Amino acid sequence: MLTVIAVLIGTPLGILAGTYMAEYGRYAKLTIIVRFINDILLSAPSIVVGLFIYEIMVARMGHFSGWAGAVALAVIVVPVVVRTTEDMLTLVPDTLREAAASIGLPRSLMIRRVAYRAARAGMVTGVLLAVARISGETAPLLFTALNNQFWSLDLNAPVASLPVVIFQFALSPYADWQKLAWTGALVITMAVLALSIIARTLAAQRKSS
Repeated sequence: MLTVIAVLIGTPLGILAGTYMAEYGRYAKLTIIVRFINDILLSAPSIVVGLFIYEIMVARMGHFSGWAGAVALAVIVVPVVVRTTEDMLTLVPDTLREAAASIGLPRSLMIRRVAYRAARAGMVTGVLLAVARISGETAPLLFTALNNQFWSLDLNAPVASLPVVIFQFALSPYADWQKLAWTGALVITMAVLALSIIARTLAAQRKSS
């Protein structure tokens, strides 16, 4: 749940920001500022993100929650999607844009129907990279969603997260619990691998069609 909500929040913001930087304000001062801040977020430790969301959400609400954990993960998603979206749209040849403009397509329609289609594979890869990064994040969730030993769908309360469970079981002195930590790590690895295979399969089918 935390990963899905984080992707739903961070992906549109990242795509919109990357589109502006590549298509509308490539040489604008705002683009330079946004790119600089985005590079800082890319290299910032995830624990700093967790502390930031703790200060603006958890401390003000007075309790840990799944929403705070999802927002912390979304902050990690945004810079990855922004960078890949900008890079992929920049690689789209200008001749495609000129051809679309020559037949009278508005700029917004040209971006959706031409630029996005040409850069779709790279943009999907960027989203998958973001999913792979947040799937194993533990530090930001310790400060936001905390953990829950029971299954719960209430995002206004502490929510269980697989990375934190792996962290707790790995520190356990019991061998059986340590095996559960390895099992959880395998689940995350296989989930990311399955997403990558599905994305590559869809991209191959679209190219063939």
